[in-house]
Amino acid sequence: MGIRREARERALQILFQWDIHGKAGDWLQDFWAQHPTAEPVKTFTEQLVEGVRTHKAEIDKLIGVHATNWKVSRMPIVDRNILRAALYELLFLADVPAKVTVNEAIELAKRFADDETKKFVNGILDQVLKSDPRLEGKRAESAAQPAGVKRDA
Repeated sequence: MGIRREARERALQILFQWDIHGKAGDWLQDFWAQHPTAEPVKTFTEQLVEGVRTHKAEIDKLIGVHATNWKVSRMPIVDRNILRAALYELLFLADVPAKVTVNEAIELAKRFADDETKKFVNGILDQVLKSDPRLEGKRAESAAQPAGVKRDA
């Protein structure tokens, strides 16, 4: 498993716990004790978690705009945290191509949720990617990338 894929999984697990507990505590130290990992994985995990926490209100508002008939607070915890992490990547990590972010979010949905979540996540991310003016550069990059070219996940 690649460094960033593992980091995304760890970030999802931490965000899930954060959603339940509402704050950091002993559980976060316990998490890292139970899931020892390489420093680059931990670094990217923490970047994702802190990014989501910092921009949570903005990200949740964006999810709410695109999730027709769904309130973010009523979504399954896994679904909303996959979306939060992916939207943080799309909006705030310029070095991660949009295709990679979307594909990785779908892989998380396959692993931790169900087929409906996979479709839901893909639909929301696709809508945001197509409509958010901040993502114009990533849209252009995504369209210009030839099929079959794989970038670091």
